[in-house]
Amino acid sequence: MRCPYCNFEESKVIDSRSADEGKRIRRRRECLSCGKRFTTHEIIETVPLIVVKRDKSREVFDRNKLTSGILRACEKRPVSLEQIDEIVAAIESNLQINADREVTSMKIGELVMEQLKDIDEVSYVRFASVYRQFKDINTFLEELNKLLTEKQ
Repeated sequence: MRCPYCNFEESKVIDSRSADEGKRIRRRRECLSCGKRFTTHEIIETVPLIVVKRDKSREVFDRNKLTSGILRACEKRPVSLEQIDEIVAAIESNLQINADREVTSMKIGELVMEQLKDIDEVSYVRFASVYRQFKDINTFLEELNKLLTEKQ
């Protein structure tokens, strides 16, 4: 496994743990050259999931792209990286189980918003504002009002 810090190709496994109910193995590694530690995840290779975008273009599902979108919404919020990893794992698992080979980006966005709503409302509104492409302050207020009525 190539070190993300120095690109040396050899590392040793320090710790291995099962994750995501046995669907993934989390390995803690140490580079044999620079000594820095990093984490890798081993998963079962499955048939690739295709995401159908709004413009009808298609691309392979990218876990990292999903993670970075959620990270942006949760920036400077009390949401841990572990919680974000759990959200991404839950969504990925849901998509693998419930989807055919294609899923719309809209479905993925809805799944993210469901998860964020329970964890952090500010992150939820941030994500929703980008995902739903709020055009003005009224659209933003409508979403906030929906959130408030659901809470009561």
